[in-house]
Formats: sequence, structure tokens, C-alpha cells
Amino acid sequence: MNDVPAGLDLDALDAHVRRSAPDLFAGPLRARLISGGRSNLTYEVTDGERRVVLRRPPLGHVLATAHDMAREYRVISALAGTAVPVPRTYLLCEDDSVLGAPFYLMDLVAGMPYRTAEELEPLGPARTRIISERMIDTLAALHSVDPTAVGLADFGRPGGFLERQVRRWTTQLEKSHSRELAGAGELHRLLVDNLPGDGEVGIVHGDYRLDNVLVDEDDKVAAVLDWEMATLGDPLTDVALLLVYQRLARESTEFPVSTVSRAPGFLGDDELLARYEAAGGRDVSEMGFHLALAYYKLAVILEGIYFRFRQGKTVGEGFEELGRGVEPLLRDGIAALNDR
Repeated sequence: MNDVPAGLDLDALDAHVRRSAPDLFAGPLRARLISGGRSNLTYEVTDGERRVVLRRPPLGHVLATAHDMAREYRVISALAGTAVPVPRTYLLCEDDSVLGAPFYLMDLVAGMPYRTAEELEPLGPARTRIISERMIDTLAALHSVDPTAVGLADFGRPGGFLERQVRRWTTQLEKSHSRELAGAGELHRLLVDNLPGDGEVGIVHGDYRLDNVLVDEDDKVAAVLDWEMATLGDPLTDVALLLVYQRLARESTEFPVSTVSRAPGFLGDDELLARYEAAGGRDVSEMGFHLALAYYKLAVILEGIYFRFRQGKTVGEGFEELGRGVEPLLRDGIAALNDR
């Protein structure tokens, strides 16, 4: 960790930390980039003894609400002491003059963010099943947390949450319009016509899946990460998106975000839902709308990536295949509502 990665000024960071949290580090700082890209940037920072994680928005222009460090820091800090394992937080800096963007520091938690079936298969079916069960138990624990009790009563606007989600992703699709998409209009109409009323409010992670969870050597969930989309709303949106990720992996579509559900022993869809409900999660007997919304959301995200590719703003391989994956997602969304 000799080279300073882009997005960090270690001298400025060191000076700020010494003022704000003087007991955090004892010596000179080194850093390395853990993960980056279009999402928030994650670095490991160490003085040779203590290792922490620094999170900041990506380099360049960032929408005001897209990478809100204060929100991430707040929800992680609020969940400390609950049944949801999260890293310990140390400080939040909203002063752009330090690193050019807001950032926060939290503990570096040891664990594996399993993303592929190949990573799970050496563990065997029994351990894989336990890991998938504990992943679901942790999600149910998150959804059981009373937002008011942990100081998050004003963390979002739960009233009209699902209606705003439909509107948000429709607006995003309109901004990415460059071709006619079979099923887009029909799925939008079905979502509007079948919009449920407001249900019980919970803390929504926004992108819950196994590779956003760290699993320790004892196959326990050590920490839930990547809270940048967290809010208050309908917890079943987390469950539905997780199911859709699993289905995409098994169906070998062009958009397998994670392939862990292909590993022998991993919970199937019905087992996942039963485990979630038994662990104290919400009623999952009516999931059609939530599944349709999850398919719609992913279709819009893919179309946005494909749109940028066609404009020459995204470089790399595989984007043509992503474009071909949009209409199958829309068809699956329509089926989720029509086949209830």
C-alpha cells in the first residue's frame, strides 16, 4: 500500500483525523482502493496497526442525493447494538475541502462477500445452506428493527413509497429512451393499476444480496455493507429484489448480478420466503407486485447502462448483451403480476 490511490489525500486525511478523532491512528497512513467504479469508492486505510475503511463518492460529478455519505453513516451508526451486524463507525466528514467530497470512516470487518457459485461450492451444500439461511435471517432482523427506536424516524418518507418507486423508475426509463422496448408500457400500466396501499414501515437496505454481506470463518454474517440506497419504506422490496437476483442467476440471463443461488445447498425461492417469514419477517403471501417492481427496476438500470454505451459514454465489453437482457426482464415483470 505504498502508492496513494486516486481520490485520497493522505496528508489532508491525517490532519483531519488528528483533529476529529485523535486516538484513531498512531502513525503515518497508507491506503489502497478496495472497490470502485460507478458506485461509491471504498478504501482500506491503516497506520500499520489499526485498519479502517473510508467510503467516499466516485470521482467526478455526482448527483446530490445519489451518494449521500451522511445517510450511509447515519444508518450504519443507528443499527449498532441491534441484531443487524454492522461495522463500527468512527467519523463523518461533510467538508468537501478535505478530500474533495464527503467521506466517513468505519471498521474494516473480516469476512467474505460471496458473489459466485464457484466461491461457495468448495464449502459444500451443508455450509452453503447455513450461509444462505443466515443471510435471510439477517434481512428479517433488519426489517424487524423499529426505525423510531434507533433514531431513524425521519430517515425517509414511507407514505406513498411504492408509488414513488414506480414513478422514479419510469422517469429514469424516459431519460434513457433511445429505442422501443416491448413490454415497457404494459408493465408500467400493470404496476400503476395494481399499486398496493402503504403497509408496515421498515428500514429498507435497497440492494440486499450475499455479496453485500460479509461472512466470517464460522459462516456467520459479520457485517452488512453498501447502505447507499437505504431508506424507510416497504421491506418486501428487499425480499423481491433478492428473489429476482436469484432467478436471473438460475436462468442464465445476460444479467446475473450474483450467481450464488446456483450453488448446491443454497435456499430455493420458496425456502427463502418461508425462512424469511419464520425468522420474523413480513407476510410474503402476496409478492406479485413487488417482484414486478424489482424486474422493472433492473430493466431500467440495464437500459440506462445500454443507453450510455450507445452514446459512447461507457467503454468495455458485454454492453450489447446487457441491452438484449432488458426486454426479458420486462416480460418476467409482466408475468409476475399476471400469474399471481
